[in-house]
Amino acid sequence: MKVPTCWVLDHPAHVQILAGFIRGGSTSDIIIACERQEVAQLLDASEGILPRRRIIWVPRPVGLAKEIKAGKRLLKVVKELKGCKIQRIVVIGAAVELWAAKKVGISERWYISDTEVNHLAHSLALSHATQALLPEHWDQDLDNQFLSKFKGKVSRYDGLHGHIHLQPGLRPTQVSNPPRILLRRLQGGGIHDDEEILAFPESLLEGIEVITADENEVESPWNLPASLKSYDGVITQSVTLASEAAIQGVPTLLLTKAKRGFLNELQKMGLPIHIENGETIERSHLEWLTGLHLTDTIDSKKWPKTRQQWSKIFGDYFQL
Repeated sequence: MKVPTCWVLDHPAHVQILAGFIRGGSTSDIIIACERQEVAQLLDASEGILPRRRIIWVPRPVGLAKEIKAGKRLLKVVKELKGCKIQRIVVIGAAVELWAAKKVGISERWYISDTEVNHLAHSLALSHATQALLPEHWDQDLDNQFLSKFKGKVSRYDGLHGHIHLQPGLRPTQVSNPPRILLRRLQGGGIHDDEEILAFPESLLEGIEVITADENEVESPWNLPASLKSYDGVITQSVTLASEAAIQGVPTLLLTKAKRGFLNELQKMGLPIHIENGETIERSHLEWLTGLHLTDTIDSKKWPKTRQQWSKIFGDYFQL
């Protein structure tokens, strides 16, 4: 029997990651969705992709009044979940819902994270999560002692989040002339954006054909991650999109000051990603351009069984 579950979708990537589990879940499941444009776009365009489920919309706690927004979000979720039949809640980095779930007596409270620097969410998860799901490459040097302090059950998995909703596929055998490059810029305003987003010079776009997929400006967000392998390369400020591109073998230039265990893991795997923190942009750009023509020299990487591991943890729910 399927466990009635509340799935929390706080970021567009979370919608992609959890979609297969929602498809294979219970008709009693509930979705909590953050009021951000790309999440709304995905859910609005989910006919035939996601089953119909009750959706609770909650504010995004960012900006000057983020504490007030977080408080309103907590109160709304407590009110909506009180008396429901939900037995489990699954969140990716959105720990406010764990607090609400504990208040209303939901016994199984899963905290998933691949972002070691999300210290505020970690602190809430320490008090309110019963289980944590973390990658094997989790970097404890960045997590403010979260893993060492967590008293609940910890499950681990191989690979990255993109290995759940993406599949290995063929890449173009020849580079276009000029190279077709997907560009994704972030608008900022997120919890880490002010410290992590790195501006880059327009000169990086010279001599290439640029197709933009900037934050909140993507026409078909469901198709974006899988479509990355059709491009000759990617330039992005988004660590999520960079990881999705790199695991599909797309030469990626990521401009960011972010620190993540999964970024180190991508480089250890020998995938075609250049991570630029602002100090050596010209060199990184040159190496990335050279790499556009060398993808045939990249060894084929074995696709981790991340999806199967998650599916086993959550009860063989995943449905393509």
